[in-house]
Amino acid sequence: MEIRNLMEDAVKAVVDELFELEAKDQRLGYCLCDQCRLDVACYVLNRIKPEYIVSSRGLAYSEKEGLDKVQRRADVISLVKEGWAKVTHAPRATADHGASGGKPESLDGPSFNFPTIMGRAFDGRTFAPIVEGSVRLLESGSEVGMVDKNWQNPFVLASGTAGTYIFWPKPVRAGRAGERRNWTFEIRVEAPGFDPASHFIELGCESESAARRDFSLQHVHKIPDLYLFPEGQGEEDE
Repeated sequence: MEIRNLMEDAVKAVVDELFELEAKDQRLGYCLCDQCRLDVACYVLNRIKPEYIVSSRGLAYSEKEGLDKVQRRADVISLVKEGWAKVTHAPRATADHGASGGKPESLDGPSFNFPTIMGRAFDGRTFAPIVEGSVRLLESGSEVGMVDKNWQNPFVLASGTAGTYIFWPKPVRAGRAGERRNWTFEIRVEAPGFDPASHFIELGCESESAARRDFSLQHVHKIPDLYLFPEGQGEEDE
């Protein structure tokens, strides 16, 4: 069963519409990059009541609510403008704000779609989260490409992440839908003052008819907690 928030589609549609209008006349002078587009959508979704459905019947009921939809669109437009102004005046320092707006490049045809890969890293002596360090997702010693530029590899650990890291590898083109293939990945955690820690995983994927672009918590591969120990003081040392 898939639970869907209809407001995600509604907000994305309004954000795309307003960004495209701004790209034509540059009336507001707001940033049009992909990162700001996503940040504006998140700003709105965090401030508007979700509308969940689990079936086509739920969608049909939602479409009947004409007056409510008009008011909802007006509320979304207002929040988009509010959020866009704030995002433009406080842009992410790590994003390429010179990039033109637009949707992420999509892959056509059969593809192997990977789950998001999530785990946590802790100090093996104190069990506190690692807050200064990085985690890399590797295949044969090389960093694995992510689905788009909003996903980091290496993933930088900071106090706000509480030791949690997450990757979403980009899809790999397949010859046809229904193929099966295995990948071996290495999770490598490094932090100042600690010996590095590694964990190897094998993922089996069956190719689908197209690349998946929608993030879903139903497609997550969780890694066992990883523990780092001070340099020269491994788990066996007392």
